[in-house]
Amino acid sequence: MALPTAVKIVEVGPRDGLQNEKEFVPTATKIDLINRLSAAGFPNIEAASFVSPKWVPQMADGAEVMAGIERRSGAIYSVLTPNLRGLEGALAARADEIVIFGAASEAFSQKNINCSIAESIERFVPVALAAKERGVRIRGSVSCALGCPYQGEVPIASVVDVVERFAALGCDEIDIADTIGVGTARRVHEVFEAVTKVFPRERLSGHFHDTYGQALANIYAALEEGIAIFHASVAGLGGCPYAKGATGNVATEDVLYLMNGLGIHTGIDLNQVVAAGDFISNAIGRANVSRAGKALLAKARSEAACS
Repeated sequence: MALPTAVKIVEVGPRDGLQNEKEFVPTATKIDLINRLSAAGFPNIEAASFVSPKWVPQMADGAEVMAGIERRSGAIYSVLTPNLRGLEGALAARADEIVIFGAASEAFSQKNINCSIAESIERFVPVALAAKERGVRIRGSVSCALGCPYQGEVPIASVVDVVERFAALGCDEIDIADTIGVGTARRVHEVFEAVTKVFPRERLSGHFHDTYGQALANIYAALEEGIAIFHASVAGLGGCPYAKGATGNVATEDVLYLMNGLGIHTGIDLNQVVAAGDFISNAIGRANVSRAGKALLAKARSEAACS
């Protein structure tokens, strides 16, 4: 299959990337980051989470963040919503898309939320119905689709099952997420070959973590399966809680560098993203883990020093 000529990059740094930061990131910093990413041309930004502050204190200011950002016309601003209360917050904040989630691993579901996969997704039925009534897009995220920290290998049939359940809820897009970054290119091919038989290829996305340094290879494998939506986090924000010290989300700058090299259109200004990655890394005192980002920053500074 020929590679896509254009892809959609969903920037998840402001939500998925920042949510595990121990020190609270000021609301103004989050707003500034989202505005910089909007200006860079992202068509979709995961901006906030409407979950209980008790569980995710970093996301307690979701309403303030959504109220303070400068929305770019045509861009989608997504928020994570675990329940009806979260949906109420999302609707009040004028979110364009809500994100719901379920694991493909039975062990992960039981360990984290004390219920089966089927039960976890059933809880989203009223949320999905209410969102559809209000004309809000729904995205379903299938976590642990390529491996689980508790049970190890996840059967492809389990991934397909969760995709079918999300499809029945009316999800507009479904993410296949390698939550712990253990996936390899061969497995990516196998998983996407299976899920594209039960859900439209053009509405599936790849969400890869770089724990084992395989994210870009896995993205290329997904491209070979015709997948044209990918998630990434500026500066590689977000760690992996199941592998201490490991990186989490693949860095957006690295993904954009790959796409530019392949001649695949994204509509996103890489230089502006590099600047945004430098901004947030300095703002929160965190190392920038994007290889392309650091290389391009070093090159720009070297050229400036010589001029």
